[in-house]
Amino acid sequence: MTSSDVTFDTVIVRFGGEIGIKAAWTRKWYERRLIINFKAALKHHAIPYTEFVRKFGRLFVKTLQAQEAAEKLAKVFGVSSLSPASEISSDLNDILNASVSLASSRFRKEKTFAVRCRRVGKHPYTSQDVCRLIGQSILSGFPERHLQVDLTNPDQIVHIEIREHKAYVFTDIIKGVGGLPLGTQPKLICLLNADELSAAACWMTMKRGSPALFVYFENGASIDKFNLERTIRSAQKLMDWAIGYPRRLHVIECGQIFQRLAQEHSSELSNVLCKRLMLRIAQRIAENEAAEGILAGGMLGKKGSQTLHALRIQEEAVQGYPIYRPLIGLDINEIEEIAQRIGLEKSMLPELEEAPKTTLGLEEIREIEKELNINKMVEDALKSLKTLQV
Repeated sequence: MTSSDVTFDTVIVRFGGEIGIKAAWTRKWYERRLIINFKAALKHHAIPYTEFVRKFGRLFVKTLQAQEAAEKLAKVFGVSSLSPASEISSDLNDILNASVSLASSRFRKEKTFAVRCRRVGKHPYTSQDVCRLIGQSILSGFPERHLQVDLTNPDQIVHIEIREHKAYVFTDIIKGVGGLPLGTQPKLICLLNADELSAAACWMTMKRGSPALFVYFENGASIDKFNLERTIRSAQKLMDWAIGYPRRLHVIECGQIFQRLAQEHSSELSNVLCKRLMLRIAQRIAENEAAEGILAGGMLGKKGSQTLHALRIQEEAVQGYPIYRPLIGLDINEIEEIAQRIGLEKSMLPELEEAPKTTLGLEEIREIEKELNINKMVEDALKSLKTLQV
């Protein structure tokens, strides 16, 4: 067999570790959801496929564009890793020929190599037999490449996975993102803005299976057009991880309301009032959208709005809906790593400079809100809602 005979016609999908430990009925549901998400991703990228074959702990996607498919499916939540592979029979000669041919096309000169075999079912040979035979054949077949065996830390590996009457040979293992398949948890409202905090928080929760509906609040500032454009780009990046789900961004115009609050109250007080107002609006959207909670990007820091006391004051405005802040235990470096993985633009994380702590009490806030007619503000803001397709 020559190297031109090697055709990758299958993607081996290894489920995220959490899926494998679920009860049987839950695991089947998660796997079905994962297949639905796979089909949406393949359709979006115009990658044809013929079938999905589900085995315990594995999913085999049949496609003649296996390399491209594996790279795209790596961004689907619920996947541990993937490999573009060539499917053959479990006959030892077929495995030998395919493996040597793959090594011929992939192995570089003067590098170390190893052969790894994983086998499920009964066969007239052991996994060690397979590795030994193929390793010897590669050494004797390509003496001009000066290859050496290294079973501990090889530069290149031929993998063989044998399952009953079929076998798969491959060299690459593409790391997946893990987590749970998107759609296995309820929808959340994500307060998205121009910095990386909200996008990173949203991605982390999507990774746990919850689809997100993005909401952005326009504040009427001169830089707001730039911030909206940046937020749209962040939403687009996030939707690359959620192909098949509605690509919507709700935009709420709050400029006049925010300006009024800033004119009538101190910066500390107006900041708190604006954040409480946004959470109330988000609650109404959550009710209309049948979402199970509100997602925000708050983190702990030195700024007055980033203290536990300030967050408690803000969140008290919402009754009956949980507010999730998945970044609460992370530092800036950890958040930037997440942002880079998502593919967001260069950092716009807020500075953690010293700032006065929020000293306002709940009773004081409540009294002020009674005079402001907050309910009317919420209604007026909701009337401005426009939905963008991202």
